[in-house]
Amino acid sequence: MALTGALLLTTAPTASADYVRDQQWVLDVFSMQDTWAETQGEGVTVAVVDSGVDGSHPDLTGQVLEGKDFTGGGSAQEDIIGHGTKMASIIAGHGHGPGNADGVIGLAPKAKILPLRTLQTREDRNLDETWGAAVRYAVDHGATVINLSFGSDGGSKTLSAGRDAIAYAQAHDVVVVAASGNEGSVAVSEPAALPGVVSVGAVDQDASLWTDSNTGKGLTLTAPGVEIVGANNTMSNGYGVSSGTSESTAYVSAAAALVRSKYPDLTAGQVINRLIKSASFLGHKGLKAPDEEYGYGIIRPRQAVTMDIPAGPKANPLGQLQESSSTSGGASKGTDTSTQAGKKKSSSSSNILVLAGGIAAVVIVGAIVLVVIRSRRNGGNGGPGSGGGTPAQGTGYPPQPPTGHQQYPNAAPNQGYPTAPGQSPQYPNPYAQQPPHQGQ
Repeated sequence: MALTGALLLTTAPTASADYVRDQQWVLDVFSMQDTWAETQGEGVTVAVVDSGVDGSHPDLTGQVLEGKDFTGGGSAQEDIIGHGTKMASIIAGHGHGPGNADGVIGLAPKAKILPLRTLQTREDRNLDETWGAAVRYAVDHGATVINLSFGSDGGSKTLSAGRDAIAYAQAHDVVVVAASGNEGSVAVSEPAALPGVVSVGAVDQDASLWTDSNTGKGLTLTAPGVEIVGANNTMSNGYGVSSGTSESTAYVSAAAALVRSKYPDLTAGQVINRLIKSASFLGHKGLKAPDEEYGYGIIRPRQAVTMDIPAGPKANPLGQLQESSSTSGGASKGTDTSTQAGKKKSSSSSNILVLAGGIAAVVIVGAIVLVVIRSRRNGGNGGPGSGGGTPAQGTGYPPQPPTGHQQYPNAAPNQGYPTAPGQSPQYPNPYAQQPPHQGQ
């Protein structure tokens, strides 16, 4: 399994935490101040099945539960990679400083994070039995939303251990959200492609599909996934910017948490229904839902919690997996009608960690040396990293160069510097449009 987010980390001269907050373009396009007047995710626990979550990060203090480490090597609040910490900050970061006005704030800043560590290093394989056990733990420990910001390598199938765990979650009224993948393939990665799972692709500031976002039958929703600021405990500046369906998945998990908080009596299926019915194609004309590039549309958190949407049937509108009679090998007997036409084949039991398109850039004040690097896939699956995140310049806080970060092969060209502190980024805002629902 591949973590489907590109980690891009750097410092910036005269950077500050306020600068970090200013770069969170998603907060403005989603009108989050208005949304938070309705709900901030209170009373909801979101499980982050990932590389761990650093609960000591200033933007996450008090939000992260003890969780569990499934790697046999430490604490769920230890995150060597930084991927899980970033996902948690996108979901439930609360910022810090006076009035929590500095740093990263997530879409559901009062939700709790249950960290479930299934990977330690970039070289680790994210085995189905490992993350499957984490999913079951999440269900048994109160999580009502589960974030899976990873996908299979090269279209490989999810084994029964993973499928049965997702079936268990669905049977216990839990919303499961997973990344479509970063390979640019016309095939949604598993487990996102499995019945009942909310599969998520990525869009940019223009509300247009990110070039490396996987598409195809079974895509449910799209969400911002380009140049996303998040907490990263592995860098001395504490923050980074990245692109990938990992980030978009975390945004959808956060939106699900907002809906579950606002409407606690809704079933998981009814929560998914609200997310689908409130989504929009945002100016992309002539599309019919579900579209293979945008799914049912781009999420709109404020509309998801404010629109007059009938609760609808209690069942999951995306279908539901059934647990197999045996969890030891073989495919599950669930009703999976999705198509997996991956670009390359690999062993589904040898899933590995991939920071897809992971690119790091370091600004050295004075010489300004940029070292941009792409992550690689290691282990039994072989081949290049899953996906290819576009390099986006990061921000730093405090303003000092990071030290000790690991460099990777396969250098990619730098794409430019961020907006200088004190200047507002001039993003187009198609999200402010009020188009007909889902482009119809």
